[in-house]
Amino acid sequence: MPISLRIPESREKLLRRYAEKTGKTKTAVILEAIDEKLGLKISRREIIRNFSGWMSEEDTRDLKRAVEDFDTIHDGDWE
Repeated sequence: MPISLRIPESREKLLRRYAEKTGKTKTAVILEAIDEKLGLKISRREIIRNFSGWMSEEDTRDLKRAVEDFDTIHDGDWE
């Protein structure tokens, strides 16, 4: 469902910069924020914490580094 969101120009600039920095679209950033606010999204940190309870600290750090790219959306993936 299409929706129009009117936000101050200063916040749109922040949103655009954050999206560019993280390699995500502005829409993806907004949807993540909504999901997080509604409690629909479990953060990567929480997933790793829950999953790695049986792992050593070193293995946990390795796992965290290995999944960092999972939060990045590449526009080419959607073409």
